[in-house]
Amino acid sequence: MTSEPSANPSSAAQTYRRLLGYVGPYKRQFAIAVAGMAIYAITDIAFAALMKPMLDGSFVEQDRQLMLLVPLAIVGIFIVRGLAGFASTYYMAWVGWQVIREMRQRVFAKYLSLPTTFYDDASSGELISRITFNSQAVANAASNTLTVMVRDTLTSVGLFALMLYQSWQLSLCFLIIGPIIGFIVSRVSGRFRQISRDIQGSMGQVSHVIQEAIDGNRVVKIFGGHSYEESKFRQVNEANVQFNMAETIVRASNVPLVQFLVAIALALIVYFASSGTFVERISVGSFVSFITAMLLLFSPVKRLTSLNSQIQRGIAAGESLFAVMDMDSETDTGTRHLNGPVNSIEFKSVTLQYPTATAPVLDDVSLTINAGETVAFVGESGSGKTSLVNALPRLYEVQSGSVCINGHDIRDYTLASLRHAISYVSQDVTLFNDSIRNNIAYGTIETTSDEALTGAAKTAHAHDFIQRLPEQYQTEVGENGVLLSGGQRQRLAITRALLKNAPILILDEATSALDTDSERKVQQGLASLQNGCTTLVVAHRLSTIEQADRIVVMSQGRMVESGTHQELLQLNGHYTRLHRMQEHQADTTNAPSVQDKPES
Repeated sequence: MTSEPSANPSSAAQTYRRLLGYVGPYKRQFAIAVAGMAIYAITDIAFAALMKPMLDGSFVEQDRQLMLLVPLAIVGIFIVRGLAGFASTYYMAWVGWQVIREMRQRVFAKYLSLPTTFYDDASSGELISRITFNSQAVANAASNTLTVMVRDTLTSVGLFALMLYQSWQLSLCFLIIGPIIGFIVSRVSGRFRQISRDIQGSMGQVSHVIQEAIDGNRVVKIFGGHSYEESKFRQVNEANVQFNMAETIVRASNVPLVQFLVAIALALIVYFASSGTFVERISVGSFVSFITAMLLLFSPVKRLTSLNSQIQRGIAAGESLFAVMDMDSETDTGTRHLNGPVNSIEFKSVTLQYPTATAPVLDDVSLTINAGETVAFVGESGSGKTSLVNALPRLYEVQSGSVCINGHDIRDYTLASLRHAISYVSQDVTLFNDSIRNNIAYGTIETTSDEALTGAAKTAHAHDFIQRLPEQYQTEVGENGVLLSGGQRQRLAITRALLKNAPILILDEATSALDTDSERKVQQGLASLQNGCTTLVVAHRLSTIEQADRIVVMSQGRMVESGTHQELLQLNGHYTRLHRMQEHQADTTNAPSVQDKPES
């Protein structure tokens, strides 16, 4: 994963400005929300100002008109306050959820465009946490905190202006503590941001451990991993609690300290106002209005002080999301479109090394595959056969050499047109938690006819078992096809490839999960597809590729032998050794056990 950005003030300010940019498209709704906040702030000020005529006019001077107007004004103020509060809360929440939607959409789109090497090193739990937990924190910083910031800032300024109007001398006490509060807030900002990063990282770890335990629940059950998984979760869960408690300590100590300073100012004001110095210059109504404004000022000041932790949390989350958004997507600078037939595929001195590997997985491999040819790749695990076929759709980029189709480097083609020309069935079948129909027609769900889909399923010998399911082609397969058997999942994946009918077909252990009878039927279906189709087959069982036009034997990233099944057997080399090993394994497997021996 990428390292997190540094926590310097300029970086934090840039991040927050970038976050606020997501509010920009919703200026109209944001303006309504701000107007509601301003009106809401005015009602606080109006209520404090109303104390003077209520006391001086109604109680002291016994003004009958004011006795009637003041109660009506109080009711009117709170009606306006309620409407303004609703408008500001609703529209700001609306803007916030638009920001969440947009952020999640952009991060998800970036996930889809990142190269395969990114996922090789990434933790899926952390990636999920970023798009869920972090985006929520970003929205709070970009919208919800603005509600508090704008409304409470306007309220604070208005109330303080009223205090100045009533008595500028008493208001000086607040001016003294202002710089002290500002210093405290600035000191804790960096600490809040760092703790927020730690919290977000620990949430990724929590999600990762949960997802692994859920995905591997069968292994956990059979191998008795309950205690081990509980211990792992306990560690990451405890770390998350500790980080959250650290933030709580900083936040909880920050607010009382600011409130203590405000209380000192209040004590000084009460002392000076009652000491006799100002008593003759200020009326009872003015003094009560002043005190009311000051008391009303406590709540917005408290919220503004607490706001800092939310802003820093949002900035840290924003840095995390922007780090993903700013990553380089797959290189797609090609301008050619791969349309029409595929006449040839060439691997020219191809060398491929994974970022974390110490040695190349492919080392100077050269190979030409003609149109309509079926070429099988065999070899021991780690020999590079899967890496070689993965280089064709550019799942991995070669470091040197080139892969060409029809004489042109595949990097000259657009990624979309290149991959559109390739069907792929891997050993690890991926099915989505959707209907069988949508899994088969994946990528062309809206344009695929039922006739074409059913025809492909029949060719792959999947139609019969689909018909026996409760909802047939509309049956939900569960997460990664958990409700189907391994063979059924494999046949659906083959059906998907058959339906695409691309000129290039890659089969990576495509029939590994099928029994002998099912494999024979599917091989018949694949044979009909391979007419005019250039096929690359990665195989472990040599018996499945004996009829291939050519068999390429890989060893330690190099191509060591090439020929037909009979030609390679005559060489008495790598292929012959692999063939004999598998024959021996088959004989051992088929040998009668002790229980199968006839009685004497």
